[in-house]
Amino acid sequence: MPKPVVAIVGRPNVGKSTIFNRIVGERISIVEDIPGITRDRIYSSGEWINKEFNIIDTGGIEIGDAPFLAEIRQQAEVAIDEADVIIFMVNGREGVTAADEEVAKILYRSDKPVVLAVNKIDNPEMRSDIFDFYALGFGEPMPISGSHGLGLGDLLDAVFGHFPQQEDEEYDENTIKFSLIGRPNVGKSSLVNALLGEERVIVSNIAGTTRDAIDTPYSKDGTDYVIIDTAGMRKRGKVYESTEKYSVLRALKAIERSDVVLVVLDGEEGIIEQDKKIAGYAHQAGRAIVIVVNKWDAVEKDEKTMQEYEKKIRAHFQFLDYAPIVFLSAKTKRRIQTLLPVINTAAENHNLRVQTNVLNDIILDAVTMNPAPTDNGKRLKVYYATQVSVKPPAFAVFVNEPELMHFSYERFLENQIRAAFGFVGTPIKIFARARK
Repeated sequence: MPKPVVAIVGRPNVGKSTIFNRIVGERISIVEDIPGITRDRIYSSGEWINKEFNIIDTGGIEIGDAPFLAEIRQQAEVAIDEADVIIFMVNGREGVTAADEEVAKILYRSDKPVVLAVNKIDNPEMRSDIFDFYALGFGEPMPISGSHGLGLGDLLDAVFGHFPQQEDEEYDENTIKFSLIGRPNVGKSSLVNALLGEERVIVSNIAGTTRDAIDTPYSKDGTDYVIIDTAGMRKRGKVYESTEKYSVLRALKAIERSDVVLVVLDGEEGIIEQDKKIAGYAHQAGRAIVIVVNKWDAVEKDEKTMQEYEKKIRAHFQFLDYAPIVFLSAKTKRRIQTLLPVINTAAENHNLRVQTNVLNDIILDAVTMNPAPTDNGKRLKVYYATQVSVKPPAFAVFVNEPELMHFSYERFLENQIRAAFGFVGTPIKIFARARK
């Protein structure tokens, strides 16, 4: 089931980024007393009482002619549109301002649950200052302090009370769910239509015409699939993606529900930094990945072009060295038949479980052949290993002292496992554990 989404919204300089950093537990957002410093939405994951959620930090909404204000407002409005629950943050030291009232008007129109958080209430004596905020019309104001971390538990309790009770669509365990992610206008919707053989998804050369996530069941050669795409134009006339370029959160939602993720690249335009960021979301989520180079019909090529392009992809996407690459054209359907077999292989490997005795033969042979180096006179000793989960395959390696497991040696063990079992298309995870 997709994680619920929380957006932190408010005028500039009320402490949104400080609260965001407190909730996610690390300093992701820039914190500085300059209005407008957070121009773009920032996404991360949070956890409260063993429940995970996605959280968005936004730039402040303000009316005026200062640089970036129009862009900041658009970013905030997109975050509001994507959120299940909104934290409306105000500054308790400054009271209700005209800008707060403008933000409130925007939130009224959103028809989303809103929790009003009054920040910078750093001591109990200041709590009497929050009552003026009832006038904003969002019920009881919740006093919090970002600088001291006060009141965040009560705030998150209130937020969780508004989360929708959703149940994920149930499919047969053998059904392969795959999604398509990538920059706007790389041909994701055209690729879906090419696979389905019909115009099921709106196709446009205007970036951002694909909006809402839908599931499309599909069968081919005895295998059942569900294509998770973001399709369908909003009734609202404004297409926000034309300004924000890419809706990250929709990709995250699709990734969470997928077995396999297709990272779609524009073969004609080439690779840009944003492609690597998008692919990183799927890698971090532990999903099986296939890199799809679309628009291959538009690329001038000879017998070496594909090989050279693959080298370029491997150089840019070193963290996806396990992901197979498929070259095709959704427009002409050339090589489209090569895609599903690769998806099948990636899905099978993502769910692959290996026998413990065979795994240990591989691991112990690898350790004998290449013992771990010493660290301050201590050497890592590997006793045995076992696979603890699938999707992605994860392995616990039991050792004398887990802190001696260096990243490079972990990588060595991963390479030995891949050499023995393949695992093409899927990341694998290795955890060092102390032998009990």
